[in-house]
Amino acid sequence: MSERGFRTSDYDFHLPPGQIAQAPAERRDASRLLVVDRATGGLAHRVFADLAEYIPAGDALVVNETRVFPARLLGRRASGAEAEVLLLTPHGGDEKLWTALVRPGAKLKPGRTVEVSGELRVEIVESTPGGERIVRLVTDLPLAEALDRYGEVPLPPYVQHRATEEDRERYQTVYARERGSVAAPTAGLHFTPELMAALEAKGVRIVRLVLHVGVGTFRPVETDDPAEHRMHSEWYHVPREAADALNAVRAAGGAIWAVGTTVTRTLETVADEAGVIHAGEGWTDIFIRPLYRFRAVDHLITNFHLPKSTLMMLVAAFAGYELTMQAYAEAVERGYRFFSYGDAMVIV
Repeated sequence: MSERGFRTSDYDFHLPPGQIAQAPAERRDASRLLVVDRATGGLAHRVFADLAEYIPAGDALVVNETRVFPARLLGRRASGAEAEVLLLTPHGGDEKLWTALVRPGAKLKPGRTVEVSGELRVEIVESTPGGERIVRLVTDLPLAEALDRYGEVPLPPYVQHRATEEDRERYQTVYARERGSVAAPTAGLHFTPELMAALEAKGVRIVRLVLHVGVGTFRPVETDDPAEHRMHSEWYHVPREAADALNAVRAAGGAIWAVGTTVTRTLETVADEAGVIHAGEGWTDIFIRPLYRFRAVDHLITNFHLPKSTLMMLVAAFAGYELTMQAYAEAVERGYRFFSYGDAMVIV
């Protein structure tokens, strides 16, 4: 590996603002697909529906079944001024207590209230050392119903519009099942039921796990030495049947294709030094960057990520720094659409 790739500044690149995707492709699998070949260094331009050509029978495709929930609550303070609460994770075993981000932070101190609707209000309980708040959701409705009725899908900060009904469907994978994420595992947004069926019919094993994506996925690395970056933690669950299936695929000579950085981080968390995948659940703060030795993942499907992000460093660890930057430069030059609603790449 070259001397470059070990500083955060090495992952900066110029992206014309018009290439930041503000809406998804009209059809999920009509997104463009940049094929990156690690063996040859070659780059090929396809569409996502062509992915089935690259994954042979006997391999495993691993997807993250997490579901984005309407975590963004907009309301008013007692003064009548606007306020926003972004729910992050449940707190302390009480379904109505949550860790949250609030805006404006200076005004929303413990004891204050945000009125979201006549059926839902948010009480600020305490502040955390990290600047978040512990909040209590006050409603007579079942909590999921209250959030579905009055919450918004929390679109990423670079998407300029308020969430719409279309976003409720399209900022969600077709296989999303378990609520808990505040951001979508975006590599999975390109799959359609038809593409999944075609892969299974071909003999590709679809394996499912869960990692709930946190807001930390959007936070840039602010230190030039990535080793000094404090990585966020996210909750994962790898079922016994998933671990057994992946170990069986490997034992039979098949490869593991990870759909996204969330699947990659989860599998690398639960794999041992020999590459054996273990069932389990818990919190992971694994930070994968160049010189990391992959133990579980053989191929990676991913979107194009923010400059100087931990996700871009993960891709560079997998594909090699120089090839990653070459692929990004090619994608910019060819007008690919970037970030959550943008196009995809597959690293073979």
